[in-house]
Amino acid sequence: MRTVEALDAARDRLFPCEIWSPESAEGSHPLVVYSHHSGGGRRAASYLCDHLASHGYVVAALDHSEVIAEELKGKEGETPEQLSARVDAWVASRVPDVRFLLDHMLNAAEAHVDPDRVGIVGHSFGGWTALATPEVDSRIRAVVALAPAGSSQPRPGIIPAKLSFNWGRNIPTLFLVAENDVPLPLDGMYDIFERTPSSKQMVILRRADHYHFLDNAEEVHEMVRAMTFPAFLAWMTEEMRPISELCSGAQAELFVRALTLCHMDATLKRQEDARQFLAGDVQAELAARGVDVLVHK
Repeated sequence: MRTVEALDAARDRLFPCEIWSPESAEGSHPLVVYSHHSGGGRRAASYLCDHLASHGYVVAALDHSEVIAEELKGKEGETPEQLSARVDAWVASRVPDVRFLLDHMLNAAEAHVDPDRVGIVGHSFGGWTALATPEVDSRIRAVVALAPAGSSQPRPGIIPAKLSFNWGRNIPTLFLVAENDVPLPLDGMYDIFERTPSSKQMVILRRADHYHFLDNAEEVHEMVRAMTFPAFLAWMTEEMRPISELCSGAQAELFVRALTLCHMDATLKRQEDARQFLAGDVQAELAARGVDVLVHK
C-alpha cells in the first residue's frame, strides 16, 4: 500500500489517494476503484483492498469531498437552504471524483493497469457512487455495491440521491447487503436491486448492520450507537442493536472478501471457477465457513 497525491487541475483540488498493488508489478493488472461511505475515508475497507491486491488487482481509493465529517454538519449561521445546497454539491462531486481517479490511474505508467478490466466497489454512498458512475463512464465493467444508498424512499435524514440506471449496456453487478441495516434498510436494497438493469445477484449477510462492511466493524458499530445525533436522526441509535446480538466482524470480512473477489474474478478475469461458485449454492458454501447468508433472486 502506498499513498500518493493527485492534482485535479480542472477543479483545483489535491486528492490524497491510496493504492494497493500486487506483489509483482509486472504485466498489466485489472483495476478496482473503492468508494467510501459518507464521512468516511479512503482506508475505510483496507481489509478488502488488501485482499484484492493479494489476488492480482490494483486497487485505488481517494478521499471524497465530504471525508471530514464536519462537512455533513451545519456551519454557524448557515440556513437549511445553504446546508442543502452544500450537500447537493458534495453528492454531485462523487462521480467526478471517481472519473478523475480512473483517469489518473490509467494514465500513470507505474500503475500497470489494464484499461479494459476496470471494476468499482463502494459502500453506502460509495455504493451509490459505484452504481451511478457507469451511467457516465463506459470504462466500468463490473460493480460491487455494499449496502448502497439510492433507494426510492430513503429514511428521514438520509441524504436523497437518486439512481436512474441509464447504463446502456450490461454491467454484471453484485449486491452485498445486511439483514439488519438500520440507516439503509433491506426494503431499500430490494428496491435498488429490482431497478438495476444488468445481470445481477444479491447476497444478504444475516444478523449484520450497516457498518459490518468496514474495517474494525464491531468497534465502529458501537461507536455509532454511542453518538449523539440531531433529533431528525435519533432513530439511528434507538434502533441499532448491540454488536453482541449481531454477527462478528470476522464473519463479515470473510463474506465481503470472498464474494467481491469471486465477482471480480468471474467478470474481469473471466475465471470459470469463480463464475461457477457464484452460480452455485452460495448459501451452503458460506455456511460451511461459518457465515450465515441468504441469496435474493
